[in-house]
Amino acid sequence: MNAWRLLLIAVSSLLLGGCLVSFNDPLPATQAAPAALVGRWVSKDAWGQHLALTIKRQGADHYLAISTPAGQPRDEVGFTVAGHGSRWYASARLPVEYGGRYALVGFELTDDGALVVYNLDVDRVQQAIAQQALQGAVLDTPQGQGVRVDTDLNQVFAYLDDPANSDIFVEIARYTRAPSKKSQL
Repeated sequence: MNAWRLLLIAVSSLLLGGCLVSFNDPLPATQAAPAALVGRWVSKDAWGQHLALTIKRQGADHYLAISTPAGQPRDEVGFTVAGHGSRWYASARLPVEYGGRYALVGFELTDDGALVVYNLDVDRVQQAIAQQALQGAVLDTPQGQGVRVDTDLNQVFAYLDDPANSDIFVEIARYTRAPSKKSQL
């Protein structure tokens, strides 16, 4: 598993089925994430395998997600965040073989303490491009067909903030806070 998948398996769980939406620019590192995002998280993947995720601050308004899937090497990816409208977003650089652009995921911290990560639905983004609501192109990647969005991020956020487009988000991961080591003793 590559480190960039970490962000998208939960600010980190991305290539669900190989579908990917990429952007030319990252989110600017001008905003701090909600304090509750930082810490240790756990989940299980679609096969029931344990996933551990640690999110740390890495300098001013930069973060590091460290994923340790059961039985696999540890992965790390740096990312930035932005709160826009009623949502939070995170972006990380993709490897060169995926175009070297940036992935964008949505996330929320729920009232019951979960971290929920959302990907953009590739088909819905393709529709938005076909309808000229966004600009971009279809891409073939090693994981399957994806979409490159060329629209300025401010216009992307205006599109994403429109309640009529809320179905563009697909939940890809749900994490709960990891029990503290102290409570395990």
